[in-house]
Amino acid sequence: MSLQTMQKEIEYLVSQYARSIDEADTDLAATLWSTTDEATFIHPRSHERGWEQVKKRLYEETMRDRFTHRKLQIHDLDVQCYENMAIAVFYWTFDAIFRSDGRLHRTQGRETQVFRYTDDRWLLVHVHYSGMPITGEREGF
Repeated sequence: MSLQTMQKEIEYLVSQYARSIDEADTDLAATLWSTTDEATFIHPRSHERGWEQVKKRLYEETMRDRFTHRKLQIHDLDVQCYENMAIAVFYWTFDAIFRSDGRLHRTQGRETQVFRYTDDRWLLVHVHYSGMPITGEREGF
């Protein structure tokens, strides 16, 4: 498989990941993620270990139960592919509406996704996201 083909596949999977968040779709997510204990998701509120935790805490408790509407917009995507691993790095804007009071919620950040190639397909095995860079004097150390 050519490098360009691998990059296009990962770009597509990242777009499907955004769709899975937008729709809080665990069935779609299960086609993207490794559904084993190797899956991990690090974010400001916690560290999920294994697909079942990712599914429950990210997709169900956070995306589905907390928000009535979600839109994850990805930009500045960079994909690096290796023999059986790929790393996607990007910035994002997330707009949502809180289920509890109908208020709009917007966050921005950056994310790294790690994919592993196995059984003739790419699977998401790790996500790490954080807020936007802190650039003030004496901040971010």
